[in-house]
Amino acid sequence: MRGKLILDGGSLAGSFFHRSVLLICQHDEEGAFGLILNRPLSPPPATASPFKLPNSLKNHSIFVGGPVQPGALSFLMTDAFIDAQEILPGIALGHHLEDLEEWCQHYSPQKSFRLFSGYAGWSSGQLDNEVSKGAWLIHPGNKELIFDHPPQSLWRDIMSQMGWEERLQARAPDDLSEN
Repeated sequence: MRGKLILDGGSLAGSFFHRSVLLICQHDEEGAFGLILNRPLSPPPATASPFKLPNSLKNHSIFVGGPVQPGALSFLMTDAFIDAQEILPGIALGHHLEDLEEWCQHYSPQKSFRLFSGYAGWSSGQLDNEVSKGAWLIHPGNKELIFDHPPQSLWRDIMSQMGWEERLQARAPDDLSEN
């Protein structure tokens, strides 16, 4: 499932993952690791960052990657010349701020990156079990959805491209008592 997006399939209301879209970065016999793509950190990063970011990154958005280790830094980066293990073609995952700083110093018009605080983790077989029970829907991942799509509409927009039930969920209010 590595490189795929998983979306709240409608059964996660009231949970940390309600209406979340996650990129699965690792999925093997030991478990799974993912990052939430549609939850920017509030308040703005300059006041809320748990990291000592260099000045060049201080105004860059930070996303809540998941509920596990909220002080752990992860980042996704893309470039035509990535020298790291890729999650998807041209998209790599990193965890060391020094690596991101070094990567930012080299110019390329194809560069994009996204910072995350924390991550989502599953034990061996747990994610597969949740998917089989319908908690998560699977969607192909790509650069545009990960880096270019507005995070606030990502879940609704992807759900709207699926079947009729998912389109209905996408149109429903966050709180069904408001319906």
